[in-house]
Amino acid sequence: MKIFFVVIMIFFFSCEKQDDGFLYAPCEDDDCIIYETTPYPTPSPYGFPFMIIPDDNPLTIEGVSLGKKLFFDPILSSDNSISCATCHIQNNSFSDPGQFSIGITGESGFRNASSLVNLGWSSSFNWDGTAENLREQVFEPVVNPIEMANNWDQVEYDLNFNSEYRDLFKRAFNIDYIDSVHVAKAIAQFERTLVSANSRYDKWLRGEVMFTEEELDGYNIFNTERGDCFHCHSGKNFMDDSFHNNGLDETFTDFGLYNVTRNDGDKGLFKTPTLRNIEYSAPYMHDGRLSTIDEVIEHYNSGGIYSATIDPLMKYVNSNPYGIDGQSGLMLTQQEKNNLKAFLLTLSDNDFIQNNEFQP
Repeated sequence: MKIFFVVIMIFFFSCEKQDDGFLYAPCEDDDCIIYETTPYPTPSPYGFPFMIIPDDNPLTIEGVSLGKKLFFDPILSSDNSISCATCHIQNNSFSDPGQFSIGITGESGFRNASSLVNLGWSSSFNWDGTAENLREQVFEPVVNPIEMANNWDQVEYDLNFNSEYRDLFKRAFNIDYIDSVHVAKAIAQFERTLVSANSRYDKWLRGEVMFTEEELDGYNIFNTERGDCFHCHSGKNFMDDSFHNNGLDETFTDFGLYNVTRNDGDKGLFKTPTLRNIEYSAPYMHDGRLSTIDEVIEHYNSGGIYSATIDPLMKYVNSNPYGIDGQSGLMLTQQEKNNLKAFLLTLSDNDFIQNNEFQP
């Protein structure tokens, strides 16, 4: 009899979660309600490598839908005033058109909110690499005092108090109590669906359109030592998923990757951003200091500013391709700069920018 009683109690508590006054009893006729999820097709654009999905967070229709709802819901912020979408705007390739984002207190951040395009192919996140996966990346903004300024205990309380969310989390993850891990998992699922792969450049690769003479010359400048862009902005996502000091400063007010590694050689290193949809993702650089594509091109054309940790790829910081004394930089002509810009504009994906499936 005692053994039978213990078994019953174990079963009961496996189906019931009680926390902070919330009591859930999702069992009917001694059976827990278990929902079947619907697989979401893994994005696989032409020419892209296979997107690796974590085994513990497969894409599902229910999970992606829930993640999208959370992404746009200000419930994650302490005063219900801002959401993820406040600083990551679809018209701006899910980046922030302001130099710095403004948190709930009105305080400004110190880095530009970068684009969320094609994150499913990244292995590190944030300008300084503080997150090793998408799920980790979700945690930080919620508790950052100059962003959402919330705490996860409060977020969990608010979500569990919401009957709609309780039902959605149950359907997406078969959980009876909403926790921070599954909030992050849902948002990560949605973010993996933010795939941009139908730009003019992509159509050119697929043989659907022809480049103009200017675009083709810009492509060649980009992918040769003439422009020297391809070393860092490589692959289908036009980024090497690594960190570089690209010659912005002689001394640093933001140490970048060093804040994570505490390695002196990492001072001033920041993650290479994607160039996809660069037309829409201004301003540029980790601190949004450059407002236009022309300014970005001119920065690299000038050779940049020397510092102790400057990347070896910035090889013309104190020289030039022609060995001319007293001059530094790539020394591109105005026409070459125009053509390089013309190529960069082929990376604009208007279908992505206007895709209503990314909206709540």
